[in-house]
Amino acid sequence: MKQIKAVISFSLLSLLFACSTEQKADGYGNFEATEIRVSAEANGKLQSFFVEEGRRVEKGEVLGLVDTLQLYLKKQQLVATKATVASKSGGVLSQIGVLRAELQNAKTEQRRLQHMFDDKAATQQQLDQVNSRVSVIQKQIQNVESQNAPIVQEGKAIDAQIAVIEDQLAKCRIVNPKSGTVLSKYAEPGEIVSFGKPLYKIADLSTMELRVYISETQLSNIKIGQKVTVKIDSGDAMKDYEGSIDWISSSAEFTPKIIQTKEERVNLVYAVKVSVENDGSLKIGMPAEMWIDG
Repeated sequence: MKQIKAVISFSLLSLLFACSTEQKADGYGNFEATEIRVSAEANGKLQSFFVEEGRRVEKGEVLGLVDTLQLYLKKQQLVATKATVASKSGGVLSQIGVLRAELQNAKTEQRRLQHMFDDKAATQQQLDQVNSRVSVIQKQIQNVESQNAPIVQEGKAIDAQIAVIEDQLAKCRIVNPKSGTVLSKYAEPGEIVSFGKPLYKIADLSTMELRVYISETQLSNIKIGQKVTVKIDSGDAMKDYEGSIDWISSSAEFTPKIIQTKEERVNLVYAVKVSVENDGSLKIGMPAEMWIDG
């Protein structure tokens, strides 16, 4: 009987010793990723939309198109108006060309008569007439140019309107802003969308961020760029990943209630972000542990 009690006592001591020497993680937290909500930039019917939840999409990939018919017709109308304005300007410019040719001839005649007048071979009246002619043609050119100025401005205004339409047409194309995985889909082809309406949500899951919280006494043991071990539950065991500390909060906060016991909630802690390469097993919201190597 005494031998049995001795064995039981030894077993209890061994269990207590094992519990006392069991190591704890340096930080606990959950995985997160930067999520981007992509919204419509145009109003109209969603003609096509190539988005499915869980699909990997690349940056710059065109994922849909909002109806562009009305914008296209408006652009064609502006192009036709611009052509009409250009024809008016062309007629005015042709008049200016004719007048400048006449001015060139008049100035040639003016120089010739000036030389003749200097040689006493022409009269003052002849010189005055050619000078008057040059002056009249110059004023005619100025008058026609002033008529062309409003036409030129009208053409520039039309160009600006066409540029606005082209920008709106470009925004009818739904271009994915960042490579990642589609998390949620909020629209379907055929729906009427408006500016700012969310279409889908995306996040880059190739690298996950583990947000953990550590105490002030642990701050001296970590630094930006430091390698740490991240562990997640994997059946009855733990699966290890290599992580790198990317960010350490500069201010303390109360321990989040969702991951700590009631006694620990009153403690001030510092948030730390650890980046981990995702092999496909890591999910947003998954709990994990951080272990400081060494």
